[in-house]
Amino acid sequence: MYFFDESELTEINKAEGVVLKTLWGENIMMSLVELSAGAIVPEHVHENEQAGLVLEGEFEFIIGNESKVISKGEYYMIPSNIPHKVITGAKPARALDIFSPPREDYKR
Repeated sequence: MYFFDESELTEINKAEGVVLKTLWGENIMMSLVELSAGAIVPEHVHENEQAGLVLEGEFEFIIGNESKVISKGEYYMIPSNIPHKVITGAKPARALDIFSPPREDYKR
């Protein structure tokens, strides 16, 4: 299968107000991240490299010791095993996350 509709993606409730819609191949994973207003992705680490793009809205992204409010059109890159956390503001936000290799904990 080469093409997917959003309704066909695996949905994961990651935290309160945080929904992931995920698909993956052998070496890469992509997640549409939907963040409700005020949602928080708690600090965590993983072996996978992560890159992403803010599609809508804005949120504070804390990566390692750096913090920045990023908004639509901005990209981010997180190396392996670097702690990171997201805090959504007063409005909902959406982002596209890319992981390599795929996160096993997201495969359901």
